[in-house]
Amino acid sequence: MAQTAVAYPTTLSDVEIMLTDAAKAKLAELMAEADPELMAVRIFVTGGGCGGMQYGLTFAEGATGYDSVIEGEGFRVVVDPVALNYMQGCQIDYAANGLNESFVFNNVFQAVGGSGACGGCGGGGF
Repeated sequence: MAQTAVAYPTTLSDVEIMLTDAAKAKLAELMAEADPELMAVRIFVTGGGCGGMQYGLTFAEGATGYDSVIEGEGFRVVVDPVALNYMQGCQIDYAANGLNESFVFNNVFQAVGGSGACGGCGGGGF
């Protein structure tokens, strides 16, 4: 049986993952403060359990051949195909409420019980 190649988008639009202006500004700020060898921010999804899926961000040295990319002024975001399957149609916002600052994932893949909270980052970095 022949395998069919799956094509992954190399660039993403607001249809797949939408970044709010606040999220874009914070990503650009974090990238400006990051070590020079860090070329991107990676979106990741970790799994399951009683808390549902967890969504987060971490620094990355670059993209792989399978990653899709979102580029903006001062930032580059990469996401692998597995995470993208859980992120389709989501909105990533950055909320600062007093001392509590974090990226917030809205409209995440509801079928897997996503919480929408970023478990791996905060206002001061990842």
